[in-house]
Amino acid sequence: MAHTNGSFVTEFVLMGLTDQPDLQLPLFFLFLVTYMITSFGNLGLIILIVLNSHLHTPMYFFLFNLSFIDFCYSSVITPKMMMSFVLKKNSISYIGCMTQFFFFSFFVISECYVLTSMAYDRYVAICKPLLYNTIMSPKVCFNLMLGSYLTAFSHAMIHTGCILRLSFCDANTIDHYFCDVLPLLELSCTSTYVNEVEIFIVAGIDITVPSLMVFISYGFILSSILRISSTEGRSKAFSTCSSHIVAVSLFFGSCAFMYLKPSSSGSTSEGKVSSVFYTIVVPMMNPLIYSLRNKDMKKKIVLRKSLSSIKF
Repeated sequence: MAHTNGSFVTEFVLMGLTDQPDLQLPLFFLFLVTYMITSFGNLGLIILIVLNSHLHTPMYFFLFNLSFIDFCYSSVITPKMMMSFVLKKNSISYIGCMTQFFFFSFFVISECYVLTSMAYDRYVAICKPLLYNTIMSPKVCFNLMLGSYLTAFSHAMIHTGCILRLSFCDANTIDHYFCDVLPLLELSCTSTYVNEVEIFIVAGIDITVPSLMVFISYGFILSSILRISSTEGRSKAFSTCSSHIVAVSLFFGSCAFMYLKPSSSGSTSEGKVSSVFYTIVVPMMNPLIYSLRNKDMKKKIVLRKSLSSIKF
């Protein structure tokens, strides 16, 4: 085969989620439905937020970006994954694999920092309500998102650059359903020590720093909630925060389990299951967690106004 970027491999074969024939078709339809729910849910939120001016607030600005990210990185992973259930050989070119890995890294890191920004927004709303409009100004919100995307881009470039330095000689079968970093390291015929150190440092920063900031924010939020005299007020605040913290725990927990454990521990099956949570389940759940439980989204007038504003 032609020599490409220090690699003799010009294409990879994705083994998929499972090799059991009886599960292929049921899993295909399961993930097809999941992807449709994810796409309609996130695109629906995006359209709803854009068309309704009273939803042009910091909270919904972050939700807009979260929905955009969820839709994009789910689309980077799920369609190619579903092909492994219906094709005997689900192949992907070397360039395609590196491209998929870059965009996956970019969107998943972006989500880390968008979730952090949302936690900060909730902290300001609950702990400093009188200063909310001043602190969470449009400029601040824009800078938070710009910083999130720039950080994600730079870290994704680092991850991808470190993978490109590796050589893949003979083995080209990736025991996974997408081009993730750890399965690629297993195929390399050169030393991966630098890559493992880089993953531990960069991925560690992207998981631990946002997680720490989220928990600090919720520490202050919890303190403020406990000082609320109204039982109804405390219940409402707890309900709002609990939904966000569950999603954050699911996302960061599965990422930490996947990337911060020693490379020799755990099985490939465990890694695949963990990956399913943050690549497929979380993007599907976010529209439910962040919108359907929100009173603004429940109001029928929102949908009516959106539909009436569309001119045919």
